[in-house]
Amino acid sequence: MTLTKLAGGTTAIALGAAGALHGIWTFSPWPLADRAEFARKVVGVAEADLPAPELTAAVAAALGAASYVIAAGADLVPQLGPRRLLRQGVWGVAGVLLLRGAVGLVSSGLTGRSTDFTRRDLALYSPLCLTLGGLTAYVAVSTRAPRRQDRQHTISAPEGRGNEGG
Repeated sequence: MTLTKLAGGTTAIALGAAGALHGIWTFSPWPLADRAEFARKVVGVAEADLPAPELTAAVAAALGAASYVIAAGADLVPQLGPRRLLRQGVWGVAGVLLLRGAVGLVSSGLTGRSTDFTRRDLALYSPLCLTLGGLTAYVAVSTRAPRRQDRQHTISAPEGRGNEGG
């Protein structure tokens, strides 16, 4: 197994699991005891300020789509649509994960008060996003299209001859 497939598979599984967990959270605070504890520890808000289940379902769907994009980008599952669009999707997922991780570290690190959420964000959520973002960026870089110059030499070189003379 190549490093690209390993990085892509790891990231796809993690994003898929996070998507499944968000799907569960549309109707349950599992694994926590109740919605108030869930709101405080996982989301960092009061119970009354929890996002609507529809928004949580949208996040679950986005994570599921991101999981597929990474798996397809790493050639672990069949791809749907043009390769270029898939590569752009992989870069988009990497950007979102890296941004979420960086913003989480800064905002939770600079907050004046330590809460259950900020401690979890600093110890788990943000580092996980940065790690998955880095793995996704690795998949994007390692599966990039050949440079235009390289493609022209490949297409224009006469059969049976190399690219001698540049």
